[in-house]
Amino acid sequence: MKPLTLITGLLLGVMALFLASLAVGPAELSLSESVYGLFAGGGETAAIIMREIRLPRALLGVCIGFTLGISGAVLQGFLRNPLAEPGIIGVSAMAAFGAVTVFYSGLAGASLYALPAGALIGALVAVLVLMALAARNGSTLTLILAGVALSSLSGALTALVLNLSPNPFASYEIIFWLLGSLKDRSMQHVWLALPLMAAGWLLIALSSRAIDALSLGEEAAASLGTNMARTRFLIVGGVALCVGAATAVSGTIGFIGLVVPHLIRPLTNRMPSRLLLPAGLGGAALLLAADVAVRIILPAGELNVGVLTALIGAPFFLWLVVRARREMF
Repeated sequence: MKPLTLITGLLLGVMALFLASLAVGPAELSLSESVYGLFAGGGETAAIIMREIRLPRALLGVCIGFTLGISGAVLQGFLRNPLAEPGIIGVSAMAAFGAVTVFYSGLAGASLYALPAGALIGALVAVLVLMALAARNGSTLTLILAGVALSSLSGALTALVLNLSPNPFASYEIIFWLLGSLKDRSMQHVWLALPLMAAGWLLIALSSRAIDALSLGEEAAASLGTNMARTRFLIVGGVALCVGAATAVSGTIGFIGLVVPHLIRPLTNRMPSRLLLPAGLGGAALLLAADVAVRIILPAGELNVGVLTALIGAPFFLWLVVRARREMF
């Protein structure tokens, strides 16, 4: 498929799902009420629902989905591993642990920014560890092992916090947040996360030429003039920034970064750099679709969107493993 045709189709799909996200919800608003409430103010109830509830949710769906899709695509190209996804470098898990610590300390109710700030601090710790390795010309394998170690450590610490939590309601809030959701987010969450995600997207875009060379292997890429230390810095820093910011406002939403690049790759020329933008748009479309679906499936007791993406992604991951095993023999 031609790149322009693919991108145009994905853009139209994202726009349609964005409008669907604005239109779907427990409050029964007509099309005219929704449009008038969004743009002209309309009635007070309609304006609050559209501007303060549905619009931030839809915007975060686009931005976080784009982040997860493009991060999965760049990591699969960088690591030359079709099973790679954003959680592999440990940033999501460390961000989640930072947020859990804020819950445990009781600071979550003190300020709207306390929870995202805790998650961003956790992501920053992961970034500093990974950047230290990248700056020392650490190999790709070293980065993977460091990411696995960070994920394991943060998972153990998160379990410890849950075990020590004296308040069962706090434990419930922690578990609910860890499941991942776009519900009850405001424009303040959008303005908090968007600049960091945009910075991460820019760093990933700057690495696009290098990941094409990396498809030939690290030694071949270096012989072609690719600065491996700079490339690792751009990719690890970019993924850490945007995924950390996304996790800070939504909790952990998994598998989009794994699934989307595989769905989009057959429609491209399979060059890693040509996959980045389509994978980002595909991630935005998939997360918006999942978020609309959870509001339709159980309108009274809404599912967390992270649960639905896991239900979609886990069987897909197992299928990839089985297919890879068959290709080896």
